[in-house]
Amino acid sequence: MKRNIKIKAGIIVVVILVCIYGIIGIPKSKDELIANWKKNIHLGLDLSGGTQLLMTVQLQDAFKAYADNTIERMKDELKKDGIDYNSIERNDPNRLEDADKIEVNVKGIPVGKSSAFRGAVSETFGDWVLVAVNSTDYRLTVKPTEALKLKHDTMTQTMATIERKINGLGLTESSVQPTGRSKAEAELLVQLPGVDDPGHVKALLQTQAVLEWDEVKDGPFTSKEEGLSKHGGILPLNTKLVPTVIRGGQQSWYLVSRSPVVRGTDIRDANPTQGEMGRWETNFVLTQEAAKRFERYTEANVGNRAAIVVDGQVISAPTIQSRISDTGRITGAAGQEEASDLALNLKAGALPAGIVYSEERTVGPSLGADSIREGFRAGIAGLAAVVFFMLFYYRRAGINATLALILNAVILVAALSYFSATLTLPGIAGVILTIGMAVDSNVLIFERIREELRAGKAVIAAVDAGFSKAFLTIIDTHVTTVVSCAFLFIFGTGPVKGFAITLVIGLIANVITAVFVSKTIFDFELSGKRQVTALSI
Repeated sequence: MKRNIKIKAGIIVVVILVCIYGIIGIPKSKDELIANWKKNIHLGLDLSGGTQLLMTVQLQDAFKAYADNTIERMKDELKKDGIDYNSIERNDPNRLEDADKIEVNVKGIPVGKSSAFRGAVSETFGDWVLVAVNSTDYRLTVKPTEALKLKHDTMTQTMATIERKINGLGLTESSVQPTGRSKAEAELLVQLPGVDDPGHVKALLQTQAVLEWDEVKDGPFTSKEEGLSKHGGILPLNTKLVPTVIRGGQQSWYLVSRSPVVRGTDIRDANPTQGEMGRWETNFVLTQEAAKRFERYTEANVGNRAAIVVDGQVISAPTIQSRISDTGRITGAAGQEEASDLALNLKAGALPAGIVYSEERTVGPSLGADSIREGFRAGIAGLAAVVFFMLFYYRRAGINATLALILNAVILVAALSYFSATLTLPGIAGVILTIGMAVDSNVLIFERIREELRAGKAVIAAVDAGFSKAFLTIIDTHVTTVVSCAFLFIFGTGPVKGFAITLVIGLIANVITAVFVSKTIFDFELSGKRQVTALSI
């Protein structure tokens, strides 16, 4: 018996030490203790202060890009199959609600080639629905299943890209999540704890960073009109006019190839560095496949210009001096911040669709401190009231419950630290509710023990029976609460999910403390007595 108690006590001590280490580590001074606490216990935006951004993803941009890609592929397929046409164009839905109403209109298919055209579309473009407008014209619309998949993939990729950008800034406590509202399921809520000036972050998140390395065909021109007039008002096939970034009030235009040599998706890494004369630039590294393609292009175009285009603007147009393999650099940055932002955007990847900010809220650190202070006061007041009641009503057994309650709180805070969870105001509410659930478990056990004692059982037998009979009831109440928390987590937004997670962790800790720890304390107290005739409960 005593051997079992020692083993159980050893387990409890180990758990306590592990929890304390997870919360404060091994501090050598008071300052280090405070630093470890702040490092391990992550506070949410409502407690630490910061910025909350509500943004709408422009899903119509993703559908337009999807249609443009289909048009380019279709042109290649029709050319390969020898099918003539007059034009292939798409419509231009500008409203979010009309995003999935994208259409591709094909005109001028010869009547004798209609069956071949239908076969080519059916075989290669199965994600589109083909409808004949007349004998020579056709309309393609996206299948509903493909439209839903495109919306989901766009939102997922947008969230992942934004998270990479935020993490690249060192804002690891941030969160990016859907709002769950019905606005085409295109709204995202971004919380940035500790950020009180969101202007720079907003600009960084909104930048799509679509990079292209294009072959320069002509230029620079002082205006777009000059570039058009030089070629008789009609641009050469597969070319486009692209403006440069405005610097010093000046802007030029270049005629570049429409098909880029290198795209942003070909970039494996990017970093800001200082080049010649201490000027900041952005170096990038290409993937293996892109490096081979880039090497062939640069070797064949030594002495020619190449345009580095980011978001539709020429950042620089250097002359190719020699063959380049897997690395390149983008010069012309105004400073370190611009070079760093460009590198971060290139590494994070391009947004699949534009974003528009619809709401911005800033929470000051003083308000967060007030929330912590008031939440702490509420927790202490609740805990004090519970401890007073347990000691008054259950006497010495109340000490047992109080120790289990304190250990419950320690385990809960340690779990938040080990899992790097963020503590928010709803999370504090979950902690306080956990105290109530823990008291409920102790009351169930103690009342069961009282019933057994009134029935005439010996003290040790009454304690064993009380814990045994109350255990199933405790499991039942906790399981039903955990199921409720699961629904809150699945269907709730960020704060609700935080509440659910905190409560579930507290409930699991409660089962351990109310049953295992509390029973061990009872066994330890009763094992030291030769004959137990009464129990202070």
